[in-house]
Amino acid sequence: MKPIIVSGVGLFLTSFGLLAQQAPPRELDIEAFVEERFAMQEEDVPYEDLYESLLQLYFQPLDLQVATSSALQSLYILSPIQIQSFINYRNQFGKFASIYELQAIPEWTLETIQNILPFVVINSSNTNDALPSLKRIKKAENAYLLFRHRKVWQTRKGFSPPDTLSNGDLSNRYLGDPNDLYLRFRLQQPADFSLGLTLDKDSGEKFTWDPKSKRYGFNYLSFHYTLYNKGKLKALSLGDYQLQFGQGLVFGSGFSVGKGAETITTVKRSSTGLRPYTSVMEAGFFRGLAGTYSIGNIEVTGMLSRSSRDANLQLIQDSLANESSYLSSLVLSGLHRTESEVQKKAQATEHNAGFNINYQLPNKALRLGANALYSQYSQALIPLERIYNQFEFRGKTNFTTSLYFTYNFRNHYLFGETAVSKSGGLGHVAGIMSSLNSKLDFSMIWRKYDREFHSFYGNAFSEGSRPINEEGVYLGLHFKPNRKISWSVYYDYFSFPWLRFRMYAPSTGYEWLSRIKYQPNKQMILFFQFREEIKSRNVISENQTSSQYLLARGKRQNMVWNLTYQPSRWWQVKTRVQQSFYLIDRQKSKGFSISQDISTEMGPWRLSGRVALFDTEDYENRQYLYEKNVLWAFSIPNFYNQGMRVYFLAQYKLNKRLTFWGRWAKTTYTNRESIGSGLQEIKGNELTETTFQLRYLFNR
Repeated sequence: MKPIIVSGVGLFLTSFGLLAQQAPPRELDIEAFVEERFAMQEEDVPYEDLYESLLQLYFQPLDLQVATSSALQSLYILSPIQIQSFINYRNQFGKFASIYELQAIPEWTLETIQNILPFVVINSSNTNDALPSLKRIKKAENAYLLFRHRKVWQTRKGFSPPDTLSNGDLSNRYLGDPNDLYLRFRLQQPADFSLGLTLDKDSGEKFTWDPKSKRYGFNYLSFHYTLYNKGKLKALSLGDYQLQFGQGLVFGSGFSVGKGAETITTVKRSSTGLRPYTSVMEAGFFRGLAGTYSIGNIEVTGMLSRSSRDANLQLIQDSLANESSYLSSLVLSGLHRTESEVQKKAQATEHNAGFNINYQLPNKALRLGANALYSQYSQALIPLERIYNQFEFRGKTNFTTSLYFTYNFRNHYLFGETAVSKSGGLGHVAGIMSSLNSKLDFSMIWRKYDREFHSFYGNAFSEGSRPINEEGVYLGLHFKPNRKISWSVYYDYFSFPWLRFRMYAPSTGYEWLSRIKYQPNKQMILFFQFREEIKSRNVISENQTSSQYLLARGKRQNMVWNLTYQPSRWWQVKTRVQQSFYLIDRQKSKGFSISQDISTEMGPWRLSGRVALFDTEDYENRQYLYEKNVLWAFSIPNFYNQGMRVYFLAQYKLNKRLTFWGRWAKTTYTNRESIGSGLQEIKGNELTETTFQLRYLFNR
């Protein structure tokens, strides 16, 4: 019976142009993936790190012959009922004959298969217990060299000649040129090994060789060498790496999304384990040695790390003329453009040692795990005392431990983690994802993080940027009555028991989002999305009383209308309208943007462009618009005031080995005479940037 099913399915899928079993993975549509899963941005979020972690999933595809339910969930694509249906089908019929057979899985639609294809393979033959020889390394499947150049063409104040101050000193200026340079070398064989080198110089940084300040040409250097599946040794990494286990209370580095239009699959963190770090973000990763060893149904991961951290170093002179120091804060920007920024580079050393141990039942339904991480700084971290940060970490050492579980029962996933830090502060996360039937999915997550809970590498589900000083309950639904219509909605209630930055009193708030999507055919997608958030913040200083701090509740509303039309595989158009309102202390402001995109393919060329208009009354109504960029670059700029944004992106494949990208973007403001502030200020109302990139593939 199975050969007949596979044969019929194969004929059916061929008409849709799906990939053959041995064909290269389907190219990832990063824009569609981001649109569905990333939260609407309000603050500076390290999307580059999220993007790089997503690419790790892309370059290490899951082998569907052996993939577990937990591994499938880590893709944030499949609902609980789809995962359970996959497991049941594989248990009943055995190994898959080809990628075409996926259409035979109950609950898996054509859209599901198209979304998951970039991240999966059938019958991966790359596993090799032996250490990679030089010959195997040279023949790596993913072997490339990539170079990128980016530049803003208007002169920022930091690159202008310095002024003479009243005391005769020269004013501060950037030390380097305005060129942003990026170099990346990668040799990777999926499920076997990965070798990589990443170099980066930001605009304004000086290209210099200065070991004293740890600048070696490029200001940032990242290296890794990772082995996979060498017998019982599941992974071994030397250099830069990340760890993600449990719900992210202790080890939370890596790909995680948060609140967005995908209201079900993104609430749960996944134990993706040990992965090499390849981003240019200069914090949030480990540097040293880590490995994962398997003993039956038990896996043990150990790690050691020693890395330099940028920090504000404060010197103390005591009465005996002895000098000591402490750290007033860690610096996360990764920028070293001025003398003062260079002085902060590598001022602290951070040591980390930790482990993870987890046990999985033979039927893969239950997983139990434990985490532990010990961190030590070269000097004590003592933040400047403020009314809101009384319970923040202070000292040289921290120790965080946790216990976690995941349990799969039919169409339901239960998960949770509890952690405690050296201070005695606790962190808790518990939730469920459930497919109530084939049309309705449900999710719920509860979290509680004490005000004195300290986790340096935690990235659990939260309203804030860190799991600290927060309680909340999230409810999500996804309803798909038929193949054309779907409705997603979530409601999240949160409270902050202690004070926060710009919030000098305990407070509560909520947020909800609703998206209705209509897809009458393969060519057209239409959706409408509404989001509302209520959150408190300090009343402006002139309205405060002398005896207390007053809060005002701010209401933010965002609406999005989006129409995508693709009449053929060769071209696509997209129209998007966004509108926002912000109300606080009886003052209401608004903003909107409208954008028109067009994309086309013509032989070796891929072309895309956009024209966008925006008009906002203040910064609170800034409009975030995802933009296509060169391969493996990420762009979600924000726009406020009045103006127009235009960009054009071209990709040309010169031959099988060499591909070229070029991008030109320009923002023109109609109500501004300068752009930016401080050393980033540009005189005038225009900002023009270009990006050029070359990629050379070694094994094509």
